[in-house]
Amino acid sequence: MKITTPRLTQHVMTADGRTTGDPVLFVHGNVSSAAFWRDTMAALPGGFRPLAVDLRGFGETDALPVDATRGLRDFSDDVAELVEALDLAPVHLVGWSMGGGVVMQLLRDRPAAVRSVTLVNPVSPYGFGGTEGADGRITHPDGAGAGAGGANPDFVARLAAGDLSDEAPTSPRSVFRATYVKNPVPDEDFYVRAMLTTRTGEGNYPGDAATSDAWPHVAPGKTGVLNTMAPTCFRLDDLHAIDPKPPILWIRGADDLIVSDASMFDLAHLGALGVVPGSPGTPAQPMVTQTRTVLDRYGRYREAVLDDCGHSPHLEHPEAFVRLLTEHLGES
Repeated sequence: MKITTPRLTQHVMTADGRTTGDPVLFVHGNVSSAAFWRDTMAALPGGFRPLAVDLRGFGETDALPVDATRGLRDFSDDVAELVEALDLAPVHLVGWSMGGGVVMQLLRDRPAAVRSVTLVNPVSPYGFGGTEGADGRITHPDGAGAGAGGANPDFVARLAAGDLSDEAPTSPRSVFRATYVKNPVPDEDFYVRAMLTTRTGEGNYPGDAATSDAWPHVAPGKTGVLNTMAPTCFRLDDLHAIDPKPPILWIRGADDLIVSDASMFDLAHLGALGVVPGSPGTPAQPMVTQTRTVLDRYGRYREAVLDDCGHSPHLEHPEAFVRLLTEHLGES
């Protein structure tokens, strides 16, 4: 269905025509769409009303430009307005990857609207790139090492062209196989097509790029998706201070290559490996450690790690994922 609010028109997927039950709102990650939640929503037991939203610039939601200077708040405010329009509060929120950051921001800003949170391989509460240590200290004041300047231009071009091939490592299908999942999953073509709904450009994915005097000589711009997660724009140092504190379940794949303490998308880690030349020894961002540090301060959470699993537990281990999620929802 399409829901129009004062901010924009958002596309929302539902399951089995369910209109009653405790609402569970699923928020997808970067370069994907609500379609990635299709099977999870269908498997959710009765008593719950699953919905999944396309974030702005993804799927069938309006492709309005993203103001990255607000961090992830353009996305989280859109979702909050949807929750209000559909009268879902207090709502169970489930956020994957970048969507985990969107959910955490919504929780930070509107805790009373949230019944529970499930984070699935979420972006660090200190963003993606440009920080060091468990406390997320910024390596350089301009956020060097984070933002849209780190995007692979051939991958962006192939997204824009709707490339369904596997002819290059930078094709969306190859990226899905290499980093979204550890092992092959059914219906790969369906998920690759969902990736291709990503709108490209300076206002959307990846965003505008800035240069830096500091290695690796890229810094966050002011618009677009990747810049929203720069540590100069997004950080949640005070999540533990909210009231009330809904319970949080953190589910992650043990073998994630995207969000990890040694991410293959972190320019600092790639510099240490020699993939990006000229590294002065900047350490990798310990993304998982940073998330655990923030959640330890928060207190009311549980961490569940799935072995032999990459970035997408809901696709790779669907039965275990739904079991963990259902238990969490039932206890909240």
